[in-house]
Amino acid sequence: MAPLKLVAGLELRGRGDVQLYRVELPGPKVTKDIASDARVRLEVQRAAFNTLATRGHVADWRSALQTGEAKVTGVEQVIRLIAQVVAKQEERSRTRRAKPR
Repeated sequence: MAPLKLVAGLELRGRGDVQLYRVELPGPKVTKDIASDARVRLEVQRAAFNTLATRGHVADWRSALQTGEAKVTGVEQVIRLIAQVVAKQEERSRTRRAKPR
């Protein structure tokens, strides 16, 4: 996904306030700003994000998205592209390489 130039908005909700971040890829370059040019937005509770960011794997993120703990909105084609890339990477990591003798 390195050739893909993408701006994402990250919305962290917690205890009555909302923090907005702009994440620019590749990089990532993260700034605390409203991402008005974001093609994808991620909304998640701050506590859940902290856990996912420090100890989460791709499967944990997928679970959070499926259970509604995290929500992604934006351009459908970009969301599908990201999902395809993640699925292919998961498939690659599942297949074991034969060890040379």
